[in-house]
Amino acid sequence: MQKLVLLTAVLAGFATVAAAETFNNAPVLDVACAKTSAKTPDAHSRACALQCQKSGFGIVTSDNKFLKFDSQGNALVLDALKKSKRDYHLRVDVSGDVQGDTLKVTSLKLL
Repeated sequence: MQKLVLLTAVLAGFATVAAAETFNNAPVLDVACAKTSAKTPDAHSRACALQCQKSGFGIVTSDNKFLKFDSQGNALVLDALKKSKRDYHLRVDVSGDVQGDTLKVTSLKLL
């Protein structure tokens, strides 16, 4: 019985590790505009993203799935957007744990 419990704990640990992912050059959008802008994310403006910041942010993955950021990711990308001079083609390199439709961000760099 102890071996089964140990094996289950080890497998659960691997499942958590396996969920960590990195997305390179991923388009970043605010949640409010995600449905309308996901097909043409590079046309979405920085000004709009800042205006809609209260809705939160996320990325469009290579398979066209939208992953929302957790509060840490929202804070990181908002800070980066405020400092950026780029008006369009908002892209990030981001890493974190995927939990359902949310990315728990561990690192983010606005490109």
